[in-house]
Amino acid sequence: MMFRGRAVLTFVLLGMFASSILTLTIVGSPEGAVQTTSAAVSTAAPGGGLSKEDLKKLSTTYDLISSKYLSQVDHDKLMNGAIHGMVNALEDPFTSYMDAEEAKQFDDTIHSSFQGIGAEVSLENGKVTIVSPIKGSPAEKAGLRANDVILTVNGESLDGLTLTQAVVKIRGPKGTQAKLGVVRSGLTEAIEVIVVRDDIPVETVYGEMVNDTVGKIEIRQFATNTAVRFKEELSRLETKGMKALIIDVRNNPGGLLPVVVDISENFVAKGKPILQIEDRDGKRAPTLSNGAAAPKQLPVAVLINSGSASASEILAGVFKDTGLGKLVGEKTFGKGTVQMTFEKEMGDGSNIKMTTYKWLTPKGTWIHKTGIEPDVKVEQPAYYHVMPFSKKNELSTDANNDEVKSLQVMLEGLGYKPGRTDGYFSQQTAEALKQYQTSRSLPSTGAASIATMESLENDIINLLKSPDNDAQLQEAIRLLSQ
Repeated sequence: MMFRGRAVLTFVLLGMFASSILTLTIVGSPEGAVQTTSAAVSTAAPGGGLSKEDLKKLSTTYDLISSKYLSQVDHDKLMNGAIHGMVNALEDPFTSYMDAEEAKQFDDTIHSSFQGIGAEVSLENGKVTIVSPIKGSPAEKAGLRANDVILTVNGESLDGLTLTQAVVKIRGPKGTQAKLGVVRSGLTEAIEVIVVRDDIPVETVYGEMVNDTVGKIEIRQFATNTAVRFKEELSRLETKGMKALIIDVRNNPGGLLPVVVDISENFVAKGKPILQIEDRDGKRAPTLSNGAAAPKQLPVAVLINSGSASASEILAGVFKDTGLGKLVGEKTFGKGTVQMTFEKEMGDGSNIKMTTYKWLTPKGTWIHKTGIEPDVKVEQPAYYHVMPFSKKNELSTDANNDEVKSLQVMLEGLGYKPGRTDGYFSQQTAEALKQYQTSRSLPSTGAASIATMESLENDIINLLKSPDNDAQLQEAIRLLSQ
């Protein structure tokens, strides 16, 4: 979540740059977003500022480089480098500097259509790290997951770049390919993942009845109209006989603070806290519900996973702390800070996006870097997390690598018995693959050709689409149907 001037923004790598991979959404105002936090957010400049000695040191360094360095150095490059250095010294992945050109690209996307790969990113330890892929996005379809690290784009390294610079490398027109070099925890080597950039659906809310009495509302991000759409779907499902509700915020990277507050007000009684805001001095102020005195009394289960971040965690924290519902799934991402962008202060078209305060759950828990634990822990089948094939080489017996591990996990998920899932292509793995190939009218060689890999990936995608295979969803249904 982010404040920008008098507007609230969200970094969404669907996003952040439209007609590319990242996008930024804008709505409301800080005053409207956090109605009771004016005392909690300090805008005073730090005491002291730069001394004459500091200014002299900086000026001397600039003069020495300008006059003595081996080659001519551009003035703007030096200035931007100095600012980047100060910002990077904060070691905060959510604070960054954008020069005038980058800031213009950033601003131009506010009014553009959503295009890109569909995932939010941050800069963690200097590495471009996925916070969450958007559900249904090209990134998710390509198999990208929360905490995947993007090392290269179309052969170009992202090492040493700012987040904004990395985004420029990744973004591009709809229909073009982004060949990403990706590292995932638990794998021994990077793999190339090809993502075809596309329009990202503007719709953020999807509602359906999962049985005669249980409804499900999926929130893919907290955008401008999400709260309105949530209320519409809530009313529609109630007319269909809904007696209990599942709210699905898995792989939802967050969004606008006033929107998640608005949605929470459907369930939190007027005057009760939804979250707290804490400033740099440790002063806290609650954001209180303006909802009804007697809000919805539906039994609620909230589906969460490691891709549930920021505003999604605010919603999860509401149900966790108030006892109004149960959290089902896996621990959330852990982003408990809010950012503001400063443009007018810079005066030259550049801006700084800076972390300015923390948000905490109603009971005062700061979930940053720790996440929120579910009340009912449910892990998905292993094939939910499998990496796609690079399809560079055929896989055959005695091979031993992460791609073979993916092959084995897929075979096992489809009901075949590879004998192991450690990445060694054994004879039993070959026999299981032959059985699979025969069932799909593929040449029964026991080696994984590109055609076999594509068939396996398509079959896994079909498994993922079936609600019956969604262990977390099924547990939530069982919980609410008792």
